[in-house]
Amino acid sequence: MSRTAVILLAAGSGQRMQGSVADKVLAPLAGRPVFAHSAAAFITSGIADYYVVVYRDQRQMMELSCYAPTPSVLVQGGRERQDSVMNALAALPGDIAHVFIHDCARPLVRPEQLVALHKIVRRENAVVLAHRVVDTIKQHRDDARLRTLNRSRLWAMETPQVFSRDLIVRAYARVHARRLAITDDASAVELLGHPIALLENSHPNPKLTTPADLAYLEFLLSQSA
Repeated sequence: MSRTAVILLAAGSGQRMQGSVADKVLAPLAGRPVFAHSAAAFITSGIADYYVVVYRDQRQMMELSCYAPTPSVLVQGGRERQDSVMNALAALPGDIAHVFIHDCARPLVRPEQLVALHKIVRRENAVVLAHRVVDTIKQHRDDARLRTLNRSRLWAMETPQVFSRDLIVRAYARVHARRLAITDDASAVELLGHPIALLENSHPNPKLTTPADLAYLEFLLSQSA
């Protein structure tokens, strides 16, 4: 019987938090750490059979282990996000068929979204939670001219991003072989030319990046309570 794994990424350095918190995924948010909100959403959804929690250092590992879902394995992250994902993929048992990859700095993901993503990945092999771009986006070209992009075709990527295990392993093998730098998992799959489904998110799912984001996340949680 094939199983589903979740990779919970928590090893980021959080440099843009400007020292306002010691560790952004362990910062308190509505009474519990940021990390715990993501973990709780996955537990409630019931979609996962196995978890890989990617940590930064031994101190963080000890704290994360208090909130990690079970069964979990804790894996140390790498220098860059893509290195952390590769370390986590290498730790998966052989019977894992599908893999969720989630940045735990996005604590507002919802259980019902996870269930929907799980259904789609079993059909499409690749799906990403995303939202439509509402701003007018312009490309600044080398000749200093601007070009307006077609907003109706632009999407902002979020996490989770979900793939068949074989697909994402092959994708990251290509990234490694070509020594490429990528910022999300869908970028790796794009290298294989494989189509990626999008699940439109109608709810805010911001990433905790700067100190001001904590107050915004608190506000959003208070509105959904």
